[in-house]
Amino acid sequence: MSMYPTNLAKPLQLRKALGIYRVMAIVAGIALFILVVEMIMKYGMSQKNFFTDNWSYIHGFIYMGYAASIANLGLKSAWGVKRIVLHLLSGFVPLVPFFAERRVTAETNAMLARVY
Repeated sequence: MSMYPTNLAKPLQLRKALGIYRVMAIVAGIALFILVVEMIMKYGMSQKNFFTDNWSYIHGFIYMGYAASIANLGLKSAWGVKRIVLHLLSGFVPLVPFFAERRVTAETNAMLARVY
């Protein structure tokens, strides 16, 4: 009889989901920082160029990938809806995706270590 919880995905699936989440959290964090710079350029300095016209759309697609990776990891880790929503909101505050990624990685690795 296995000690592995039945509400979690298999360890390999969980590790893959965590890897995708980690990459997307870092990319989304960088993209959010660039978005803040772009908004300062666009609205604070009244600059108009390809970067200021298009980065918002690019950032939106990156955030959708980040949101999908959160949902994927959250469902495989058996997170509650509240935790998934809070992690989705982390993509709206600069630097928070970096801190959230570190915490989630540590928690997931600790959980995987406990079940083995």
